[in-house]
Amino acid sequence: MIIGTQQQVTEAVLSELERAPDPRFRELMSALVRHLHDFAREVRLTEAEFHRAIGHVAALGQHTTDSHNEVALVAGSLGFSTLVCLLNNGDGGQTETAANLLGPFWRMESPRTGNGGSIVRSPVPGPTLLVDAWFRDRDGRPIAGAEVDVWHASPEGLYENQDPSQADMNLRGKFTSDEEGHVWFRTVKPVGYPIPTGGPGGELLRAQARHNMRPAHMHFLAFKPGFKTLISQLYDGSDPRIEDDVQFGVTRALVCDYVRHETAHPGDPSVTAPWYWLTYTFVMEPGEAVLPRAPIRGKAAAPDR
Repeated sequence: MIIGTQQQVTEAVLSELERAPDPRFRELMSALVRHLHDFAREVRLTEAEFHRAIGHVAALGQHTTDSHNEVALVAGSLGFSTLVCLLNNGDGGQTETAANLLGPFWRMESPRTGNGGSIVRSPVPGPTLLVDAWFRDRDGRPIAGAEVDVWHASPEGLYENQDPSQADMNLRGKFTSDEEGHVWFRTVKPVGYPIPTGGPGGELLRAQARHNMRPAHMHFLAFKPGFKTLISQLYDGSDPRIEDDVQFGVTRALVCDYVRHETAHPGDPSVTAPWYWLTYTFVMEPGEAVLPRAPIRGKAAAPDR
């Protein structure tokens, strides 16, 4: 149609979307157009603001590389990632859930590691952390044979893909739950860390006068046919940023006690004091087992000297 007024712009776009053969695509895009156009009307968006906004969107792609995903980072900083997660888990957002953010740093093909093994693949400072995780269905029965990816930042606050000095796949591993639904391993205690602020995500935070810190946490991804893939994070309840995570990821169900021990481990003298112990039981919902698309594929290269 030939446009006569600003109101007719929305009508014209929605009319064209009616041609889309996929009903879900048609529903999503029609709602997006309505809300986007209504947003522009509500705030009386200026042309200068519009051009600045599309420049910001373009910059998200320009700052996304094989080892860094700026789009995922900004989605988290707006609370959008957490909202989508909670809408789609816990009986469709009705109950508490162990589901949480995937985050921008998951990589495919983590090294397979036997239960009881270590995911420390290059020297990193920090106290030992022993982890025991159990996987259950809604009725409390153990889930055997689940593939469980684990990853976390180093005690210096960097994931291995960000840090050329760390070995490839350091502090990452893939375990298989035993007949009791149990996975256990050794690592080092993670700490809170700043998210990168060199791109448009940092500009957005500075415009809001917000900090860029995440509380200490460890990531889990559990995959087993017959169950919805569980993506989760376990947060250190003692972290000073537990109440104001820059990514809005902390949920009450996932605040944990990383228990500190002041004497050497009684069964393993190589675990010297102080060391920490983390234990958690995950509940997996029935559903389709689908792996997410990895937000990154590689590792940052060392700078030229």
